[in-house]
Amino acid sequence: MSGYLIPAVDGVAYGLLMFVAAAGLVFCFGVADILNLAHGTLYAIGAYTAARLADGGWATLVLALAVGIVAAAGAGGLLAGLLAPVGRRDHLTQALLTFGVALAGGSLLVAAFGPENLPVRIPAAVDRPVSLLGHPYAAYRLVFILVAAAIAGLLQLTVTRTRAGMLIRAAVDDAEMVAALGVSPTRIRVGVLTAAGALAGAAGVLGAPIIGPGPGTADVVLLLSLVVVVLGGLGSIGGTLVAALLVGEIQTLGVALLPGAAPFLLFAAMAVALAVRARGLRLPVPRRAT
Repeated sequence: MSGYLIPAVDGVAYGLLMFVAAAGLVFCFGVADILNLAHGTLYAIGAYTAARLADGGWATLVLALAVGIVAAAGAGGLLAGLLAPVGRRDHLTQALLTFGVALAGGSLLVAAFGPENLPVRIPAAVDRPVSLLGHPYAAYRLVFILVAAAIAGLLQLTVTRTRAGMLIRAAVDDAEMVAALGVSPTRIRVGVLTAAGALAGAAGVLGAPIIGPGPGTADVVLLLSLVVVVLGGLGSIGGTLVAALLVGEIQTLGVALLPGAAPFLLFAAMAVALAVRARGLRLPVPRRAT
């Protein structure tokens, strides 16, 4: 079994990357009720930013993270403006608009950065293998697991323990009541789309050494994020985390155990999950005591 240790840990890293990327999509659909097919492009913005700015130093990596978050958040806010006229229409209209934005955004990124997959340079301190129970493993991926776990914890605290999280949950349950309390649901939707862009940008920068920037990056991330959303259910941070880890393990252990069937395992798992529980893994959200 020790031979499967590295794929299993890789699955955790891959799954946590999918969680950070998909969390924004969960908020877009679960709170703003917007089917955002341009979400993968927001991830790609962060990944390309990392490839362009990170030169192997800690300072440039932090700079790339800051710029990537701001750029992707700005793109999310711009997308909210484009979606404003169709925000209350059916999901098909939203899908067509955001799909068009994704195509245009992908073409702009390829024109700006080229049609090739770009390497991402990371600090030498983490750009080396370390011993993991006697097996060599990439140090950066272990660091990423810790950072992504911290992001997951902060998201859970934000949703369950802050006023912003309270408004987000209230907007999901009863947007009309939120409006009656003097809080604009439109402002919440814009804020959610902007925050979703920031999350996708952060995932893109931090995950660029794992899923690097290239012409197909946005499509891969969008597809896997949609699978995570379907498995995890809408509005559930815990369900999204469990689903993302499941996707990561299926992707990595599937290749190690059943390489011939690996491309089909993920969608087979999704079909089984939908047949058993159509609403996804909606884990209970703890409420603040009153």
